[in-house]
Amino acid sequence: MISFKRISYKNFLASGNTPIVINLDSSDTTLIVGQNGAGKSTIIEAIVFALFNKSFRKVNKNQLINSINEKDCLVEVEFSIGSTDWKIRRGIKPGIFEIYKNDKLLDQSSSASDQQRWFEQSVIKLNYKSFTQIVVLGSSTFVPFMQLPAASRREIIEDLLDIRIFSTMNVVLKDRMKTTTENLKSYESEIVFLKEKAEMQQGHIKTIEKTTKKTIEQKQLKISQLINEVNYIETELDDMKNIITEKNEDLSKFKGLDKKIKQLEKEVTTQLNLITRTEKEQNFFKTTDKCPTCTQVLSTDLKEKQISESTKIIDEAKSVIETFKNNLDKANVLLKKQSVINKDITNLNLQMTSDLGEIRTRNQLIEDIKTEINDIKNDTYNINAEKEKLQSIASQGITVQKNITGLKSEKRNYDLVFSLLKDTGIKSMIIRKYLPVMNQLINKYLQDLDFYVNFSLDEEFNETIKSRYRDDFTYPSFSEGEKMRIDLALMFTWRSIAKMKNSANTNLLILDEVFDSSLDVAGTEDFLRIIRSVNKDTNIFVISHKGDILLDKFDKVLKFEKSKNFSKVSIS
Repeated sequence: MISFKRISYKNFLASGNTPIVINLDSSDTTLIVGQNGAGKSTIIEAIVFALFNKSFRKVNKNQLINSINEKDCLVEVEFSIGSTDWKIRRGIKPGIFEIYKNDKLLDQSSSASDQQRWFEQSVIKLNYKSFTQIVVLGSSTFVPFMQLPAASRREIIEDLLDIRIFSTMNVVLKDRMKTTTENLKSYESEIVFLKEKAEMQQGHIKTIEKTTKKTIEQKQLKISQLINEVNYIETELDDMKNIITEKNEDLSKFKGLDKKIKQLEKEVTTQLNLITRTEKEQNFFKTTDKCPTCTQVLSTDLKEKQISESTKIIDEAKSVIETFKNNLDKANVLLKKQSVINKDITNLNLQMTSDLGEIRTRNQLIEDIKTEINDIKNDTYNINAEKEKLQSIASQGITVQKNITGLKSEKRNYDLVFSLLKDTGIKSMIIRKYLPVMNQLINKYLQDLDFYVNFSLDEEFNETIKSRYRDDFTYPSFSEGEKMRIDLALMFTWRSIAKMKNSANTNLLILDEVFDSSLDVAGTEDFLRIIRSVNKDTNIFVISHKGDILLDKFDKVLKFEKSKNFSKVSIS
C-alpha cells in the first residue's frame, strides 16, 4: 500500500517562496475551501507533477512556475510503501529530480527518463492514467473511466489487477518473436543458398574430373601439331640452304666484276681528260694567229695541221670511250644481277634465322606442354581442394540446419507463450475472474448512491446499463448527476479492487468539486455516507466551494486564501 504522508511546494503555481506544507495522513477527512484562484486544486497538480513530471491540467510544464518569482519551483512528496520510506523532490529552474529511499539519495547516473520509468514501474507501480483513476475525481481536466478509449480502460484495469506484467512480457515477447522470425528467414534463405552452392560445387568437381582427360588429350594434340610445324619449318630450312648454295655458285661468275668496272671507269675518265686537253689546244689554234710567247705569226698550214691532228686524237678518244661505255653497261647489268642475288641470299638468311627461332619456340612450348601433362597426371591438388570446399559448404549447411531446427522450436514455444500473453489469454482469464466482482461492487456503490440501474462491463470493458422497465442505456445518455454517480461508483470499485490485489492500493483520495457540480442534496448525503463507510486506511480530501454546509462534516478544514498575489493556507 502506498501511504502518502506529506507534500510541500513553493513557487509552484500561485504559491510563493514560503513553502506550503500539507500533511496527507493526519486526518481521515479533510475539506479544502477557498475562493476561485486561491490555490485549492494546487495540491492535485503538485502531487501529479512530483510523481509523474507532468501537469495534471495538460498545460506546459514551465507554466507551473510561479509567474512572479519565475524560479526555484520545488515540490516534495513523502510516502511509504510497507516499511520503506520514500521522498521525491522535483523542481524547475533549476531542474531537479531526486529520489530518496529511507532518507538516502539514490544513484542519479542514469538519465531522468530512465529513472522516471523505473520509479513508475518498480516503486509506485502506477502510471499517470491509473493514478488519476483511483486517487482523483471531479477535476475539470479529469477524464472519467467511461470516457476513456478501450485501450486506456484496459490499461487501467491491468494496473489494478497487477497484470500489466503480462503486457510488458508480451511486448518483450513480440520483439523476440520478430527477431526469431527474421533470423529464421535469414537462415532459411541461407540454407537454400548453401544447397545451390553445394550443387554448383558438385557440378564443378565433376566438370574438373571430366575435363582432366580431355585437357590432356587436347594438350597431346597440340604437341603433335607443334611437331608437324617444326618438321615443316625444318624442311623449308633445307630448301633455303640449297637455294643459298646455288646462289653462291652464281655469285662466283661475277668474281672481279667490281675491279673491272672500276678499271673501265678509270679508262673512260682518262680518255675524257684527253679530249678536254685536245679540244683546248684545238680551240687555241682556231682562235689564235700569233704565238703569245714569242709573238711570231702562226701560219695557216701549221694551224690546219694542228687542228687536223687534234680532231683525229679526239675522234680516236671518243671511239675508245664508246667501247668502254658499252663494256661498262654490260658490267653494270651483271652488277645488278649480282646485287639481286646478294639480296636474295640476305633475305634467305634472315628467314632461316626467323625459322630457327620459331623452331626453338615450338620446341620449348612442346616441353612446357609435356610438363603440364605430367603435372595434371601427378597432381590431384585442385580436385582435393574443390572437394574440401564442398565439405566446408556441407558443414555450414549442417550448422545452419541445426539453427533452423532450434529457431523453429523456439518459435513454437514463443507462439504458445504469445497465445497465453495476448488479451484473450491469461489476462482474459484473470479479468473474467474479477469481472463479476467488479460489476457487483459497481452496482453496490450505485445503489448506495441511490441510483438503481444494472451496470456491467464485458471483457473488452464496454458497458451495458439496464434499468427496470427501461431500455438499454449507454453512459452518454445519462444526466451529469447520473454520470457523476457512475464515476464515483467506478472509483470506489477500483479502489476496492486495488485493495484486494494490493496493486495500486493507496491511502489518498482527492475529490475536486464533486459536491459543487452534479450531485444534488440526496446524492451529497449518499456520497458522505459512502465516505464514512470507506474511510478505513483512507485519507480523503474534498475540494469544494460549499464550505458553509460541509464544514461540520469533516475532521479538518484547509482554507486557501490569496495574500499579496500568493497562496496561503490556514488549518482549522
